[in-house]
Amino acid sequence: METIKKYLEGINSDEEQIRNFLETHDAEIKDFFKNKYDKYIENSQEEAENEQKLSEENIVESKQITINNQYQTDMKFDSGEKADKEEVQNEALAFQIKNKQITFQNGKRGQEYCIDFDFEKLDFAEISEVSFDGLEKIGLEYNPEEKKIKGTPTEAGDHKITMKFKIKGYEGRSPLEREVIFIINPDPRDLWKNIPTPEDIEYYKGDSDKDFVKVQTKRTKGILGIGKKEIARKDMVAASQRGRSHANEGKPRDDDFALHFDEETECYIMIVADGAGSAKFSREGSKIACNTAMSICKEKLLACKEEFAKNSKVENKNAIGKLLQETISNAVFEAYKAIEKEAAEKENSIKDFSTTLILSVCKKFEYGWFVSAWWVGDGGIGIYNKEKNEVKVLGEPDSGEFAGQTRFLTMPDIVKNELYNRIKFEVVEDFTALIVMSDGVTDPKFETDANLNRIEKWNELWEDLNGKNEDEAKVDFIDDNEQAADQLLKWLDFWSKGNHDDRTIAILF
Repeated sequence: METIKKYLEGINSDEEQIRNFLETHDAEIKDFFKNKYDKYIENSQEEAENEQKLSEENIVESKQITINNQYQTDMKFDSGEKADKEEVQNEALAFQIKNKQITFQNGKRGQEYCIDFDFEKLDFAEISEVSFDGLEKIGLEYNPEEKKIKGTPTEAGDHKITMKFKIKGYEGRSPLEREVIFIINPDPRDLWKNIPTPEDIEYYKGDSDKDFVKVQTKRTKGILGIGKKEIARKDMVAASQRGRSHANEGKPRDDDFALHFDEETECYIMIVADGAGSAKFSREGSKIACNTAMSICKEKLLACKEEFAKNSKVENKNAIGKLLQETISNAVFEAYKAIEKEAAEKENSIKDFSTTLILSVCKKFEYGWFVSAWWVGDGGIGIYNKEKNEVKVLGEPDSGEFAGQTRFLTMPDIVKNELYNRIKFEVVEDFTALIVMSDGVTDPKFETDANLNRIEKWNELWEDLNGKNEDEAKVDFIDDNEQAADQLLKWLDFWSKGNHDDRTIAILF
């Protein structure tokens, strides 16, 4: 080979000279390149063996090994430690567990959460025990016996929780760690604002209202102390709450109500009105309707005191019906006229004060309860009897041809042409509750107009009011419960997806 090298160094770039050299030294040149190739193959195999040896040593004695998974988890070993085969296996399993994807079902703030976390069933058979740091801060806990993560989440957001675990056969060592994510969605109610209604607006109305009318037990004297009786009488409660859609924009409540018990005549009066959301002064329209109708009812019923006494027998039911018909029709007509007058004085259209109206007057006689009602618009009124499993609905809702459409007291043809035929009467032995509601209650609780006649829906409503679940708001329908108004107002805050209108309900029980 030295001959070839010297000759190549000595020749110039003459092409003929190079060709002559290659022809005369052909065998030597082939041997040269064959030797070079064999040496290359030998070196490559040796290098591969060295790299494999170094790789095995580095698993045990590397200064730092970093595993980058979705949580940027690092695992380090000191170069001074000599790890045996079991140590290597332990760390390899740790790497494997740290790199496995763990996804937890999303929770919701304030809603019960419970999922299974059985690591053996989740392809974590290498794990002997698990615990979590940070779950308690968000209202959750891990029960190792049940192998469940459960609780009621208290904070919405993406929460980083430390999962600590030990590997089978290495329980004596400190637990290994990895980070996992729990996503807790917010309660939809948390997304709604509650902006107070500005007090300087025209026709200001409070964002909520409530009332309780306690009717004392009636005691009869008897003759010479003989025949004394105590007769329990029903109480009344009502509450009205601005809807979330109005609260979110700082707009006023449009609903209104009025309650009264007259000791002279022993008549109960309940009125609920729902101002139209599209009418700019409907909040005043509902207020005028309730106040005026109540004032007229009180006046007319008091004038009927002697007639009530005269016609207290069952055979005189028709006479009682005529008295109440006259009272109610007068009350409704005067409510319409009062709204019309207010609109004219303020140079507004009566449509700006549009409102529905449900009015009920009832009185107990020896033969039972005489219940009368007048109803225009949506919402609902019914005499509910839980024991007999029946309900009597006193009219029909005016839901209109399209969704959200209804009829109002402020429509002239209502008082001109439909004043009397909207009055309904029922005589019942007794009842659990007489319930009057705006559509803010009937829409979520009954869903359709047809369901107002289904006793199942009234049973569900009564169960809801009584708190069918321990963690729900409830009303204690017991005699003389003066806390009932607060309880009912709290109950009105129930959540129903897509139903955020003003809510008003009045109950005689």
